[in-house]
Amino acid sequence: MVGNTGQAPIRIGIVGYGKIARDQHVPALAALPELDLVAIADPATRHELLPSYCSLSELLAAQPDLDAVALCMPPGPRAAIARQAIAAGKHVFLEKPPALDIPEAEALACLARNAGVTLFAAWHSRMAAGVAPARAFLATRTVREIRIIWKEDVRVWHPGQKWILQENGFGVFDPGINALSILTGIIAEPVRVKVATLQTPANFTEPIAADLGMVSHSGVQIDAAFDFRQTGPQSWDIVIETGAETLTLQNGGNRLLIDDIEQETGPEQEYIGLYQHFADLIAHGKSDVDVAPLALVHEALSIGTRQVTAPFDF
Repeated sequence: MVGNTGQAPIRIGIVGYGKIARDQHVPALAALPELDLVAIADPATRHELLPSYCSLSELLAAQPDLDAVALCMPPGPRAAIARQAIAAGKHVFLEKPPALDIPEAEALACLARNAGVTLFAAWHSRMAAGVAPARAFLATRTVREIRIIWKEDVRVWHPGQKWILQENGFGVFDPGINALSILTGIIAEPVRVKVATLQTPANFTEPIAADLGMVSHSGVQIDAAFDFRQTGPQSWDIVIETGAETLTLQNGGNRLLIDDIEQETGPEQEYIGLYQHFADLIAHGKSDVDVAPLALVHEALSIGTRQVTAPFDF
């Protein structure tokens, strides 16, 4: 965290002012004196108080003294907009997933390095309150087995957003990659996908559900079940067996239990944590572009057996 350095706050604009930007990014930025949200760019939505523009080009032309941008639009056009921001000398915060594929993400990292700006691939679930304590707990134990259950109602979390099940929308891997970001953040060894089954609605191209069988470098079996059709209570759980204890992360990593006993984790501050890290990276002239969760998604998509399911209606 940068803290109170006496320096002027980092002037940042949000590009893509959808539900996540409104619900998560704006409140997090308001809580941090290191960053100052000064504008919005979105072709369809305006901020109630801040200057709002239809595109990043308009934003950059109107506010050339902008320091950074947070890119919160769907992943399809994100890399092109990131390239534009980097070329303009702006630091870039990438919502997850950071790119459509690994080469695209690596190319952005190279551009940022050559331009001398910060690029941050933000995995918000790694900042969930229980993740760091879980990582510390597991560092002194041998993991035997991991089960991931990540099921939610797409109609609730992405109302009317058909793009998420269309080409390059990532489908159920849009939330599922959050679980994979936690997994790769708490397991100190590489993970690969051995087998995957992908269920895709007849009227869309991206999976609405997926079952993955993975394995760590040391042979730990990892099973994951993702589904976008869950109604009622939502499931964002990771269960880790060590042989002696059972560690469970619930509520997307914000609740930690060991042998069913809840542990103290502190408040939920995922996006505040992300933006603190972004400000710190900028202050130290560094970037953070971890593509491990994205690599697992692409491995699943490349080797997965696809099953066509009934058409889905938003």
